[in-house]
Amino acid sequence: MNQPVQHLAIVGAGMIGASWAALASAHGLSVSAYDPHEAARERFLGHVERARAQLTELGLTGDGPVAFSTDLATALAGAGFVQENGPENEAVKRALLAQIDVLLPPDAIIASSTSALVRSAIVADCARPERVVVAHPFNPPHLVPLVEIVGADEGVVERAAAFYRGLGRRPVVLNREMPGHIANRLASALYREAVYLVEQGVASVADIDAALCNGPGLRWALMGPHMTYHLGGGEGGIAGYLAHLGPSQVRRWQSLGDPSLDAETQAKIVAGVAEEAQGRSIAELESRRDEGLLAVLKARTLVSE
Repeated sequence: MNQPVQHLAIVGAGMIGASWAALASAHGLSVSAYDPHEAARERFLGHVERARAQLTELGLTGDGPVAFSTDLATALAGAGFVQENGPENEAVKRALLAQIDVLLPPDAIIASSTSALVRSAIVADCARPERVVVAHPFNPPHLVPLVEIVGADEGVVERAAAFYRGLGRRPVVLNREMPGHIANRLASALYREAVYLVEQGVASVADIDAALCNGPGLRWALMGPHMTYHLGGGEGGIAGYLAHLGPSQVRRWQSLGDPSLDAETQAKIVAGVAEEAQGRSIAELESRRDEGLLAVLKARTLVSE
């Protein structure tokens, strides 16, 4: 039947779950969230309220109801789509997804948020694994559009992608599973070199961060690395860039580091971040991040779209 999703179930009512709940509610969907701990209720609803206020700034003024339950079956009742945000633990996710699978009608889609676990492992105990996809967002998902999707059934993947597009997200579909998917692998490669620069004493933590966000990071908010070098090739585009400057890329690759996260390097990073944070709390820094994200989302024009 594949009817449009009207009711979203959230499994795992932490910050990620609250962010998804706020986004769905702002698009007019009804939402029910599950967490086994009653103590999570107040914190969850508080996160939803704050996220909804931010979404209002982006013109999203829907007001779908948001409910909370400590009973999984109650939260799943009537859901056409489930966003699972449980702990990043393979055994826990396998058991949780299998439990969700049993409680849902066959046409409902289950989407699991995992940063690095592979889909084939976490769906191993499901009776209907074909209707389970990995759908990995970036934090906070109500502001950051990316959703990475991994699935085995083409029709299910397209339905999941359509659902996220309906929430204003930008789904990308992997042709095959890979630990860390796409964006976390790119981020990990970058962070490895950032740690190496700290380890080698090349620059301070603050200056390394500043070099990224005041340089390539500005371009990367508008276009990815391939399009960036396409423009870097001038009239010859990416073909010209690879022909003339490809060897310089190879030389840089060969000089990249393989740092150790030993106690000394960790201490350098911790001290450097403390200096960069200038005494501001995590909550203050998150607020500044979200203000910046809102401003970027309002202003940016993607080069390739």
